[in-house]
Amino acid sequence: MKKPITPLLTVDIIVELSDQAHRPIVLIERRYPPPGWALPGGFVDEGESLEQAAVREAKEETCLDVKLKTLLGCYSDPSRDSRGHTASAVYIGESTGEPAAADDAKNLAVFSLDKLPSKLAFDHDQILIDYRRFRETGELPPPKI
Repeated sequence: MKKPITPLLTVDIIVELSDQAHRPIVLIERRYPPPGWALPGGFVDEGESLEQAAVREAKEETCLDVKLKTLLGCYSDPSRDSRGHTASAVYIGESTGEPAAADDAKNLAVFSLDKLPSKLAFDHDQILIDYRRFRETGELPPPKI
C-alpha cells in the first residue's frame, strides 16, 4: 500500500499561569518564519502522543512544566500555516512560576486576554477567540467545517 500524503501533525498549548491573578496566558514571539506572537507548540515526533508532544513543546519553549487540563479542539484549515498544511490539536494547560523564552522562542511574554498582541501567527487569533468563549461559558467551540 502506498503511504498517504497527509497534513503534518502539530500541537499548540494555551498555558494559563494559575499562580497569577486572572490566569494570564503565555505567548512566544517566533524566532523563525512565519513571524509573530504564537501559542507555544510544534510538531509531534514519531512515537509520541499528542499529549506528550504538548507537554514537551511547552517545556522547550517556555521552560515551564505544564499540566494539561483539556483539549480545546483541532484546527486544520489548509491555509492555517503558510509553510504547508498542518493539523493541530490545541490543549489548555496550566503552570506556575516564571516562564522564560527558549528553543524556537525569540521572546516570551505573559498576556491577559484583554491585551493580546495584534500580530498573531497562524490561526492563533481564532484559537484565542475560541478559548475566550470557553473561559467565559465553559462551552467548547463547535467543529469548523
